[in-house]
Amino acid sequence: FASEVKALMAVTDDIHEFPAGSWYSVRDGFSPFKKLEPGIPLLDDPLIIADELRKKLDEAIECRVVSDAMGSWLSGGVDSSVIAVLARKYIRDFHSFVSGVEGAPDILYGTQMAEFLGTTHHVITVTLQDMLRALPEVIYHLESFDALLVRSSITNYLTAGAVADYVGSVFSGEGGDELFAGYDYIKELPESAIQSELMDITMRLHNTALQRVDRSAYAHGIVPMIPFTDMQVVEYAFRIPAKYKLYRENGKAIEKWILRKAVDGLVPDSILWRPKAKFWQGAGVKELLHDYAMDAISDADFARERNLPNGWQLNSKEELMYYRIFKEHFG
Repeated sequence: FASEVKALMAVTDDIHEFPAGSWYSVRDGFSPFKKLEPGIPLLDDPLIIADELRKKLDEAIECRVVSDAMGSWLSGGVDSSVIAVLARKYIRDFHSFVSGVEGAPDILYGTQMAEFLGTTHHVITVTLQDMLRALPEVIYHLESFDALLVRSSITNYLTAGAVADYVGSVFSGEGGDELFAGYDYIKELPESAIQSELMDITMRLHNTALQRVDRSAYAHGIVPMIPFTDMQVVEYAFRIPAKYKLYRENGKAIEKWILRKAVDGLVPDSILWRPKAKFWQGAGVKELLHDYAMDAISDADFARERNLPNGWQLNSKEELMYYRIFKEHFG
């Protein structure tokens, strides 16, 4: 067994994923350490729920403070801002990091939040050429050619390289979207279906956002700290009614409403009530990579190469661009 596929490839090509959150014995096979269940719904006033949520997040952050000098990824979105504002009082030498193309929204809002917190702030401005140069390393560490995962990992990977010059561990706001209904498509679901959808995407985090964070950080020897994944926080979050996560008011749906209320007054309103932006949109990445792939790969090549030997079909020229690199590394 190994934490990455590449460590096993010299030994065998019969490789399977070890189930997340599980242990194995010869007698019983795979067994989960813990089964995550919705729990008994909270009936308290939402402001009481928000106050308790803030306390649980604060405890989750405090127990992850391992040094006087630590960092935080700070895009200026709700999740990273919540973690940074609660962590600030525990860390004397606090560094914040944001990345994106020149003029990207994340750089603007992340810098605003850093100034508010008084952190030592680092802006990593990336170009298309920076991203193209990093792609082979990103795909090698991710072991994936999934377009959304690769696209969202590039700036994370480049930022982690900068983090390593200053601190050994960094806070991340990953998990907030999954626990508190941060994705646009969830607004289209009936309220009765929201909690089960959030449970499903939370249980797949090890193959989505947490894979990005884990591989990008450890590729540079950085330890990521992810308070939203603390089990006390997770279990409490799944007791919070969906109507407080996706709050509907005057015909408008406000995602992560209860999380925002938990730090109301601690984070500037311009950032606290900022609408959700996809990771690669906030960093300004999507169009650059999409347009480059459209120009670099002909329609004929895409038609010829999009059907993989195992029956999978690539969705876009961008994904084919990533698959070509993946194939060079892993066959």
